[in-house]
Amino acid sequence: MSGLKLFRTDTTRGMTEIVPRLAEIEADVQGLVEAHMETLLGVRFLASEYSTGPVHGGRIDSLGLDENNAPVIVEYKRGTDAGVINQALFYLCWLMDHRVEFEHLVHDRLGATAASQVLWSGPRLICVAGDFTRYDVHAVSEHRRSIDLVRYRLFGSDLLGLETVASVNGATRSARRTRRQLPAAAADGISGTSMITLADAVDEALLGLGEGVNRVERKTYRAYQRLRNFACVCPPQRSKLLVYVKVDPKGVELEPGFTRDVTGLGHHGTGDLEVQLRTPRDVERARELFRASYAAV
Repeated sequence: MSGLKLFRTDTTRGMTEIVPRLAEIEADVQGLVEAHMETLLGVRFLASEYSTGPVHGGRIDSLGLDENNAPVIVEYKRGTDAGVINQALFYLCWLMDHRVEFEHLVHDRLGATAASQVLWSGPRLICVAGDFTRYDVHAVSEHRRSIDLVRYRLFGSDLLGLETVASVNGATRSARRTRRQLPAAAADGISGTSMITLADAVDEALLGLGEGVNRVERKTYRAYQRLRNFACVCPPQRSKLLVYVKVDPKGVELEPGFTRDVTGLGHHGTGDLEVQLRTPRDVERARELFRASYAAV
């Protein structure tokens, strides 16, 4: 939002700038995000102003569960606040010490299946504020935690803008340096070595889309996310690798054997467009779809 200008076009009045503004109070930002958390952040809302009990003596602004079933703490500030990151990390320590309590909350809100699949290896902090200092951005890069700094602005009476200022996944830094071994392809498919090479090419293409790309490992898929997932890669199926992206299948000319509309069909990961990759050439063909999905979130 820094430097971004928004204008309304009008046939009679011409161009009119919509001046950005901050919320009147912090609770206005919190209420707006909580009411539409899945749309805005890709996080399923669980609880608001959650008490951490008499020992910690605090209240977590929002608790949620993201697309990969990772616990999420969301903290809000109307403007700039130097303590927002430390406050969120304080609450994260409480969360990691109260896993059973959190799983009970998930069970009550989302059911037994979601509660049994909570990804404790990847808890996240999302800080939504009017702005952040360069010290905030640097501090985030030094932590071994998944932290997203999101700047907001209100435009007029009905527009909300969100901008990811910084996004760090502590696990991502080591993950990028380590080749992940995928299961070998079936005997009647391409060789296991070729499949690993193909998976490495996909990994490089997705991580290379921007600085804010994080990678999350789950048992049944590997997710690539900014604030939300934009691609999910599944283990090999015989001679192909399946990637699910958040591109509207209706806006794509589907090619049999390469792209498929999976809207409403059950599959691992998230995304309604399935991309089938068999060769490095397929990865090149898919790059525009990867970019479109990255831009959409």
